[in-house]
Amino acid sequence: MSRSGTSTAPATAGSGTRTETRPHTDTGSNPGTTAGAGARVEVRGAGQGTARNGGTPRNTPPAGPATRSAPTPAAPRSTGWGLPLTVVVIGMFMSVLDTSIVNVAIPTIQKQFSVTTDQIQWISTAYTLCLGVIVPTSAWLGERLGLKRMYIGSLLLFSAASALCGMAGDLNSMIVYRILQAIPGGMLPVTCLTILYRMVPKEKLGAAMGLYGLGIVVAPGVGPTLGGYLVEYVDWRLIFYINVPIGILGSVLAMMVLPRFAGGKGHRFDLPGFACIALGLFALLLALSEGQDWGWTSYPTLILAAASINLLVLFVIIELHVKAPLLNVRVFTSWPFVNSLLLISIMSIGLFAVLFYVPLFLQEGQNRTPMNTGLTVLPQALVMAVMMPLAGRIYDRIGPRWPAVIGLTLNGVGTLLLTGINIDMTRPELIVWMMIRAAGLGLGMMPIMTGGISALPSSVVSSGSAFNTLTQRVTSALGLAVLTALATSQQAQFMADRSSLLQSSGANLDPRIVAMEQQGQAGLIPLWQQLHVEVEAQAYSNVFLVAGLCTLVGVVLAFFLRNGKAPTTADAEPVEVG
Repeated sequence: MSRSGTSTAPATAGSGTRTETRPHTDTGSNPGTTAGAGARVEVRGAGQGTARNGGTPRNTPPAGPATRSAPTPAAPRSTGWGLPLTVVVIGMFMSVLDTSIVNVAIPTIQKQFSVTTDQIQWISTAYTLCLGVIVPTSAWLGERLGLKRMYIGSLLLFSAASALCGMAGDLNSMIVYRILQAIPGGMLPVTCLTILYRMVPKEKLGAAMGLYGLGIVVAPGVGPTLGGYLVEYVDWRLIFYINVPIGILGSVLAMMVLPRFAGGKGHRFDLPGFACIALGLFALLLALSEGQDWGWTSYPTLILAAASINLLVLFVIIELHVKAPLLNVRVFTSWPFVNSLLLISIMSIGLFAVLFYVPLFLQEGQNRTPMNTGLTVLPQALVMAVMMPLAGRIYDRIGPRWPAVIGLTLNGVGTLLLTGINIDMTRPELIVWMMIRAAGLGLGMMPIMTGGISALPSSVVSSGSAFNTLTQRVTSALGLAVLTALATSQQAQFMADRSSLLQSSGANLDPRIVAMEQQGQAGLIPLWQQLHVEVEAQAYSNVFLVAGLCTLVGVVLAFFLRNGKAPTTADAEPVEVG
């Protein structure tokens, strides 16, 4: 073995053993590396673990017992990961952006299709339900087809479905096209995250995840601004058509620069496991979506919740006993990973609560246009765009604990500042409050996610990515449903309490109310409008209070995250090219 930094290992024809020759720069001492050699030898045979420097086997991951031979790869096409990562971020950004940008256009679509509010909500509900069904299959499909093929195919399908959504002529066709759009939309996040972890060296994961996080956190913040502009000044259909050129461009770039992660026969599809988790998530998301209208204690809601719990428990039991599980639930034996999911849940609830209630109050309480509302929430997205890469570099230097602690603290404080929401608040006040919480979100989110998934063995990263995506989707829906129920009950109570004041008579009655009553029922309309806005602001203030306190509780969990740099590896997970 030469000191030049090249590592080689012989391959036996037909045995499935892989040969790798890679440039490598040794950045420090590593327990598994020969002193001063600066190289790594890696041999993989069919059904075997990895042997390094003398054949010492690497600890096997908590995967199922199924094994398979790996095909022999060709030479890598690219030695860098920066440009391929940029291409991956394009797909992730597009899939997440679509969720928030569509919400801005729903009132306009409702008027054009002449449907009720309950009916138009199925544009979002159908998309969410389909995501819950398709995400669990993403890991299996990635192994079966190869991650590069999976990514390109998902981008093209997403673009095609987006074009169909733009051409929809009525609500029924729109719902069908949104379901088609959700299929690749659910595959993209899992595929992108898995590609990142197999392509980027472990010591550079923080910087890579900082860039990747632009799609997860910044896209929802940019969506209202872009959507507001397109709806107000152009055409709502463009919010779908805009995905077509971006998706085609991303696919072409992926073909050119993205390494090919070779697929294989893979294990058999776990149909019982898929049926349990798909139906369980479908029931849960449907209950959360319709619980507000049906009633949280109604029979349909309770039946769906009970069915969901039982199906998800049955899914875990099946996955622990089948030979080739759909998703490896043993990832939950890793406390760092579980802790990261808990913290991601807390941050996701706060993120989507602010993105939902602040624009809603700006338009209903302060009568701002969609474009004006989008410009108000845009600065927080810009803050996150700056903080994400910075947080990644901090993670690489000191680990996830302190970025998470400081980020959650800022996030919680910023959310508590939003309890001052009222009809008389100024735009600068609101922008500053949101920028403070956005700085905390940008600082903490990616270190938390990176620290959790990097604690998993590389062979189960795809399962970890799927559970990570599911956690973000389910907890954001669950948190929004709980906070909406809280806001609704608070508004009803506050309205009842304040309405009772109008029943006073004689000297206790406000002279302004007397003057309004003398004008007839129409004279009381301004009073009712003012009362409604004040009650709405007070209810939303309590929602932000709950979200802020929950975020500050998460600071305690953040202290259990790893402190210090991650154990360095010589290079990234071997990439199969060819």
